[in-house]
Amino acid sequence: MTSTTLSTSPPLLPRPSTEPTQPPVSNDPPSFTPIHDASDINQIELLSVSWNQDYGCFAAGTSQDFRIYNCQPFKETFRRNLKTGGFKIVEMLFRCNILALVGGESNSHYPPNKVIIWDDHQSRCIGEFAFRSEVRAVKLRRDRIVVVLEHKIYVYGFMDLKLLHQIETLANPRGLCCLSHHSNTSVLACPGLYRGLIRVEHFGLNIMKLINAHDSHIACLTLTLDGLLLATASTKGTLIRIFNTMDGTRLQEVRRGVDRADIYSIALSPNFQWLAVSSDKGTVHIFHLRVIVFGGHSSSQSSSVQGPALLHQNSSTSLDALIPPSTGANPSSSLSFMRGVLPKYFSSEWSFARFHLPEDTQFIAAFGSQNTVVVVGMNGSFYRCSFDPVHGGEMLQQEYVRFLKTKT
Repeated sequence: MTSTTLSTSPPLLPRPSTEPTQPPVSNDPPSFTPIHDASDINQIELLSVSWNQDYGCFAAGTSQDFRIYNCQPFKETFRRNLKTGGFKIVEMLFRCNILALVGGESNSHYPPNKVIIWDDHQSRCIGEFAFRSEVRAVKLRRDRIVVVLEHKIYVYGFMDLKLLHQIETLANPRGLCCLSHHSNTSVLACPGLYRGLIRVEHFGLNIMKLINAHDSHIACLTLTLDGLLLATASTKGTLIRIFNTMDGTRLQEVRRGVDRADIYSIALSPNFQWLAVSSDKGTVHIFHLRVIVFGGHSSSQSSSVQGPALLHQNSSTSLDALIPPSTGANPSSSLSFMRGVLPKYFSSEWSFARFHLPEDTQFIAAFGSQNTVVVVGMNGSFYRCSFDPVHGGEMLQQEYVRFLKTKT
């Protein structure tokens, strides 16, 4: 059971446009908490880090406040201390003034079972959702607010906060859920009702697809911005699989390693060429994707793209997914002709490039510009590294920032 409160303030967002509203970076309102030197935050605990939708910024929830950081160039954009305690969830909407907040255990005013819709231009709460159980995650897009509980997902309209959909899930303590962010697609992916099952909702097309992704429980999942490709990992953490969300076809499978691992994050590059994975093994792996997504009419794609691997999409988006023959860019075993005889990992696709990190910290990775990867850790560290798109191998560290000194 939920309760919803909507402020009588003006609409949450400006009229839809191709560009999101920018945050108050240059002209911060007087009520912003000043940015202090690192010497005054030695006792702050970092509760969460999360990317915005285009990976250009990330939000940090701490035991005292929340902060927004720009990735390139790296800088703290602003912080907000509401004097009530910390925030375990801080969800941005691109770079606009609206954020979704969920308080930490010690927050005296915003408990973990309540979602706050915060307008940073007005410096106040303009809406809230209260639930009987703890909120596991919140996801935003320009027209939807999605709240994830352990066994249920609620989908609300952004402008009026009206409940639109309810989705039952298997136990989901990680709050797994992801959304598309293109204006012409409205896709949600989440765990299904059975182990290893993923439910994909194409709200705009009134299509629901169930994908048997793994034998084990789902540990991590992500969508491309248009929602047409889905990447998943299980709690085993050895394989990452890429699916077509329209028909559930498995398009590619890559191998992180042989040993079990806890997958912290999966990222798909905007150009559909690369996939990044971070885990508790202390390595960020980059894989070369063999999936090409074409726009335009399916009839023109059918005539211009040759080969039996073409997967025709009977949808309003008229997109085709093509898996070309392997070009050798992503190393695989030279014993592939013996598939079915040798163990599966001999013929698996292994990572193209790697970056090593401390194993005792949780890191999330995403793609930056010009063949770079940005990494944020729960120890308050930020890395930028580059990879060679032709030869791969070890990535080169370009930047390191300790943006927050956490409790030891």
